[in-house]
Amino acid sequence: MRAPYASDPAHARGRRVPEEESTFRSCYQRDRDRIIHASAFRRLKHKTQVFVEHEGDYYRTRLTHSIEVTQVARTISGALGLNAELTEAVALAHDLGHTPFGHTGEDALHAAMAPYGGFDHNAQAIKIVTSLERHYAEFDGLNLTWDTLEGIAKHNGPVTGDLPYALSEYDALHDLELHTHASAEAQVAALSDDIAYNNHDLHDGLRAGLFTDEEIIALPLVGPAFAEVDLRYPDTDSYRRRHEALRRVFGVMVADVIDTSRANLESSKATSAHDIRHLGRTVIMFSEQMWRDLQEIRAFLFSRMYRAPSVMVKRAEVTKIVEDLFPMFLENPDLLPRHWAKQIEEAAQDQTTLARMVCDYIAGMTDRFAYAEHARLTGIAAR
Repeated sequence: MRAPYASDPAHARGRRVPEEESTFRSCYQRDRDRIIHASAFRRLKHKTQVFVEHEGDYYRTRLTHSIEVTQVARTISGALGLNAELTEAVALAHDLGHTPFGHTGEDALHAAMAPYGGFDHNAQAIKIVTSLERHYAEFDGLNLTWDTLEGIAKHNGPVTGDLPYALSEYDALHDLELHTHASAEAQVAALSDDIAYNNHDLHDGLRAGLFTDEEIIALPLVGPAFAEVDLRYPDTDSYRRRHEALRRVFGVMVADVIDTSRANLESSKATSAHDIRHLGRTVIMFSEQMWRDLQEIRAFLFSRMYRAPSVMVKRAEVTKIVEDLFPMFLENPDLLPRHWAKQIEEAAQDQTTLARMVCDYIAGMTDRFAYAEHARLTGIAAR
């Protein structure tokens, strides 16, 4: 049964370009389906999560990460009586704006774009679903509902101060009320992101040999999970032992969010999605103890995985690729896709507009395409 504060498709805020709605799919389901069929969603298959996509077949990519986030989000949303279809749409779209090479690529592109308004992957996701996807005859983008766009823009909380240009430009056309919190469904997507990466980064780091089972057993949540597995399955092999332990860590995080958030929602006295947006605080949360435990796990991952020597070597390599490609395309816009010719001609007299076109092009690249373009244009093959 849906809770009174859940988002109701019958009262959705509509689409920027009015459309006749489906007779057999809710508007949120339709949003979710459009995201799944988007070109940008498919490209996530070959975009870095932590390890560059070609480094191994078993490591998470942005696509597998997004699917895992969505699975967690649907579970939490269902347990709290929220709208699972809206939650799924926001979760599936939350990383659409990521560059090749993960946060390393984002940092490099942000630095290159500093004179032209910078770069932000959340704002880029909005640009993709409102403009850059161009498959429909009646509109650019996916023409998603206001509710889904709001969730993509501010699932991490209100967006205030100096807005990223890509978000500011769209908000001027279609007010997303960036000063308020997002729906509970979008908040669930944000916490599900935290749950997914804290768990799967431990798993990927172990597979990569960056740390051992014995080292992570010292971490909160992880140690008790291994102890439970050892007690219940004393003779299991090391691979199954690791998987059983980490899936228990996953379950503990999910249960904590459900219990904490259910109490927050009940105490909020909210009776509508509008009430949730205007509470002035987040309602989907970890408990204080869980948050402290996750900060300790995050600190471990930062030092032993995200800043591991082998990862730092790769970070330097892919940073150089973005640093080389950006000025190359900016100075030679004829290298951009031919079907952009008209836009390039119109942007020729405006360096900022041209730079933002180059930014869109590089941000949309997969890891392997960025490598290939760099090798083609510089003659320097990847190692």
